[in-house]
Amino acid sequence: MENLNEQDVMQDESSILDAKLQRRSFLQYAGAGAAVVALTAAGCRKDRINTPMTGVTLDFKDDFGVLNYAYALEQLEAAFYIQVASAPPSGFSAAEKAYFQDIQYHEIAHREFFKNALGTAAIGSLSVDFSSINFTDRTSVLGAAMAFEDLGVGAYNGAGVRLKSTTYLLAAGKIVSVEARHAAYIRDLISNGTFATAPQVSSSTGLDMALTPDVVLAAAGKYIKTKINVINL
Repeated sequence: MENLNEQDVMQDESSILDAKLQRRSFLQYAGAGAAVVALTAAGCRKDRINTPMTGVTLDFKDDFGVLNYAYALEQLEAAFYIQVASAPPSGFSAAEKAYFQDIQYHEIAHREFFKNALGTAAIGSLSVDFSSINFTDRTSVLGAAMAFEDLGVGAYNGAGVRLKSTTYLLAAGKIVSVEARHAAYIRDLISNGTFATAPQVSSSTGLDMALTPDVVLAAAGKYIKTKINVINL
């Protein structure tokens, strides 16, 4: 098993998380495939390709398990936004289509960051099940997007305490801040002015929610075909 190297992680973070993902540079591409090519050129390693698996194990005894947990969630989000961006609901405005493309590329970058950072320690690619989502309907897509983003933010907040390495904690903090921006935007699309309301943000403390991995995986399981085993939680 290839060991995680903090210096390599920070280099990967610099090349992937700081890659130019703005709409101006990405709208020239026709789909997610081209985005992945662009990210590869920015620093993703070609020799780390995972194939779908019938089952994976998340071992929370160390940072490997926490990072693989985040990788699993980023795979789910990336798959969702790739599907939305490839065929947006007819009810989406031009601005909404553009922003969902932006979010797609952010999620692809997050997914590839964890895949690179974990190397051969990374779990395989998950199989997803989005049969409960009507991708032709704006309301259905926005509702699913809100669920994914709120769950993602809560997951990072709840898992941060499990990370022993400050390097990985810093990287996770940079990613969750982007996920929170996504969540705020989508919540505001659904109901203007609700971007930071309860229960996601506590009215008494001003703090965002934090969810434990068991709660997150139970909620995400609806959309994941691959069986996820959890040990040492």
